[in-house]
Amino acid sequence: MIVSSDDDLTRLKEIGHICAVAVKTMAAALEPGITTRELDQIGRKVLEDAGAQSAPELCYQFPGATCISVNEEVAHGIPGDRKILAGDLVNIDVSGEKAGFFGDTGSSFIVPPVTPKLERLVRDGKRAMWVGINQVRTGQPMANIGNAIGTFARKNRYTLIQNLASHGIGHSLHEEPKELATWPDPDETRIMEEGLVFTVEPFLSIGGLWAEDGDDPWTLFSEPKAPTVQFEHTLVVTRNGPIILTLAD
Repeated sequence: MIVSSDDDLTRLKEIGHICAVAVKTMAAALEPGITTRELDQIGRKVLEDAGAQSAPELCYQFPGATCISVNEEVAHGIPGDRKILAGDLVNIDVSGEKAGFFGDTGSSFIVPPVTPKLERLVRDGKRAMWVGINQVRTGQPMANIGNAIGTFARKNRYTLIQNLASHGIGHSLHEEPKELATWPDPDETRIMEEGLVFTVEPFLSIGGLWAEDGDDPWTLFSEPKAPTVQFEHTLVVTRNGPIILTLAD
């Protein structure tokens, strides 16, 4: 999507804010003993109370309002009876739709007690996302995003999941530009246009290189098996840098 009016931007900010509040509210409820289904119901209520609906349900018939991935799960975890335990690494990914506009955001959290290794991974996962976001500007190569994140990962001795990409968004959940790499991709030759809407969502890992299917049609696991975090914002490209759409505050 290319933002063409103030109304477009207002509506994108509205659904982005709703998704961000859902993540924040779900994160505040994270504690040992809560199930991923109960956590999902909290996110669903935030969306529905704001007049929005779950994008993965709407677009793909996903069996839940939100994606909740725990420990060995990298992405697209299905809400269910799994109980959150102390020390778990939990990714919460919320995408929603309202009035024909879509937003998408996610963050990873650790349920205390926190080990130094995972604390550093979560901290650096957020830093990796911002390293990529800071490359966003009209007229710049899209490859700058993956190159910058790749440099950050190598410098700090991490790996990146290289088959879970960022994506265009706006009037649908996934649209052009599709498959926007958050790792160095020599084949990426596209240029960022003024008003273009897309996500930046690197998957930073301590050894994982790929996301592979599990036993159900949705949940993805790292290969090799390794702790992995994801942080994601939806943004708009401008000449002055990015406008972040998925802010809770």
